Amino acid sequence: MNNYIKSVFSKKIINFRSFLVLAAVIIAVLGYMYKGLFIAATVNGSPISRLSVISMLEKQSGKAVLDNLITEKLINGEAKRKGIFVPQEEIDAVLKDIEGQVKTQGQTLDQALSMRNMTKDDLIKQVTTQKELEKILSDKVQVADADIDKFITDNKLTPPKGQEADFRKNVQNQLRQQKFSAEANTFITDLRGKASIGRFVSY
Repeated sequence: MNNYIKSVFSKKIINFRSFLVLAAVIIAVLGYMYKGLFIAATVNGSPISRLSVISMLEKQSGKAVLDNLITEKLINGEAKRKGIFVPQEEIDAVLKDIEGQVKTQGQTLDQALSMRNMTKDDLIKQVTTQKELEKILSDKVQVADADIDKFITDNKLTPPKGQEADFRKNVQNQLRQQKFSAEANTFITDLRGKASIGRFVSY
């Protein structure tokens, strides 16, 4: 009986050791396959952890990034509350315009995004939030003909002959952008003032 117990106990130890060896192998393989999740780089064999990189990035720009994310969430929430929806065709039109602009600089959209450490999804999210804000403030950024006339008079501008309509359109766009910037700053400041924002990390 004692021999039987010893035999069973011995087999269990062997099985447990085999399990540990197998587990160690699996962990080693997974560690190698997904080392990029934990190690950002090595210098002469000494590792630099991703946590170190993230910590440095947070120190350098964590506050600005967090503030942007808070603002984005507030705008998204306000758009949802007001029932504002941005159609896909509007987003596509902006993306096409951006793509055309970067193409004139000899780049593709993917290359331009890569240089800014952005993905296309990041850009789409930014465009969507921008369009939501434009729709929220649309009533406050209207530019009347009188505004255009006043701007031209005050700045003593003379529209080129045969291009009067285009000239006025450019002035209108400029004035609308100025109004939008001012109204957006006021609106976002007001939103942040009314919102309950809990910060759990200090930068």
